[in-house]
Amino acid sequence: MSSVKSAFQEVMDARGMGMPADGEVSITGADPVFSTQFKIGETCAAVLAGVGTAVNDIWELKTGRRQTVGIDVRRAAGALRSTKYLQKADANGDFQPVINENHERMIQITQPWPTKDGRWFLPHFGLPNLQARVLKVLDCEPNPDSVSKAVAKWDALDLEAAIDEARACGGMVRSNPEWLDSEHGKVLQAKPIVEVIKIGDSEPEPMPEGDRPLSGIRALDLTRILAGPICARTLAENGAEVLMITADGLPQIMEHVMDTSHGKRSCYLDLKDSTDNARLKELVRNTDVFSQGYRPGMLTSLGFAPEQLAEIRPGIIACSISCFGADGPFSHRGGWEQVAQTVTGICQEGSPERPKLLPAAACDYTTGYLGAYGILLALARRAREGGSYHVRVSLCQSGMFIYRQGKTQPVAKPDLDLSEAELDVLRVQSETGHGALRHLGPVLDLSETKPHWVRPTPILGGDSPEWPAAVAEAAE
Repeated sequence: MSSVKSAFQEVMDARGMGMPADGEVSITGADPVFSTQFKIGETCAAVLAGVGTAVNDIWELKTGRRQTVGIDVRRAAGALRSTKYLQKADANGDFQPVINENHERMIQITQPWPTKDGRWFLPHFGLPNLQARVLKVLDCEPNPDSVSKAVAKWDALDLEAAIDEARACGGMVRSNPEWLDSEHGKVLQAKPIVEVIKIGDSEPEPMPEGDRPLSGIRALDLTRILAGPICARTLAENGAEVLMITADGLPQIMEHVMDTSHGKRSCYLDLKDSTDNARLKELVRNTDVFSQGYRPGMLTSLGFAPEQLAEIRPGIIACSISCFGADGPFSHRGGWEQVAQTVTGICQEGSPERPKLLPAAACDYTTGYLGAYGILLALARRAREGGSYHVRVSLCQSGMFIYRQGKTQPVAKPDLDLSEAELDVLRVQSETGHGALRHLGPVLDLSETKPHWVRPTPILGGDSPEWPAAVAEAAE
């Protein structure tokens, strides 16, 4: 066997219970699915197979039965860029791609650009507030020509430091060996792809009754834009009650909101407001999962650090999702999909003359699924032995995981994609407050508890900050 573990073996290592029985898990297909040599479909399929196995562990705790788990690599790859396949009905009832022109312009400038010292640097222009910080550092306009000329005036590491000081986002393009040899890379290498850390004692809590694996499980989702929302969406598709919490006016990318919020409810709370802060603490007292994507440490002053949550609600599962992880010299930095690809060596897939990004948000989605996997593992541990747990995942850890899987043969076609026939099989239709949507359904196959969402994607802030049972009691 190769000295490099297979992706699924590494996922199972985090479970700590060995491999599932022969025939229980089936992973079919192979990369390439898209125009990249990185095995992003196979890697995502391995993580989704892990999610299925963890769901199976919970199902066995509830029923004594196990079921078969299946995932197709092509479908897993499609899930890595599901927003690309999102369609919305127009005035005539015809479904059209959801295109955000502002987002498209942002992508044009969120690319690697050459620096004065012969390196490459990717500035991230994401949301308007972060874009303003980057533009201030670069002193340029938000167009490719202006950004290129501005980046060319800097040495790469000096620009990285300036972007960090401005609390903006960006990174110097590194090779994978260069990243692994860095102080921060070494910190991440010493950690598993998902950390499940016991942070408090509590009595065991059997899984609630119900006909789905996560029936009766309540999850608070304080995340936005891909990794975090995917984590909570995965819980919802297996039966959890998920309440998204965001603030009114917080910048969002609406097509991502529409595509990653299936199965959830949504409310507004301002955590800096004392009344709203207290309301969230009341919600925490009756929740099982608290998932957040703030920079490490930011929630401590507001009273929602994992250890603080465990005091409010012993037995809680806290999940922290970040770009750089919880430890190491870069842990305080914010980041995005493109930044994680840039620093971990994935971006060097292009020629030395032009590094390039992956054709899918593989770090984001893989991290989201790993977060859900860690939460499922922690829920099973809580049922068996009790305790409060902190689950930690990061985009950079996922980037390193993807890189470890090696590469396929060079891709001949520059525009590989799923066919329309494949997409038609995967798409489902939802009637939502945004109008009629066609979008990818869950891609994981479970023989007894088919993953699905019972609610369409909500309007942001459209629900009250209460659990459904409380809403029903108030209405009586």
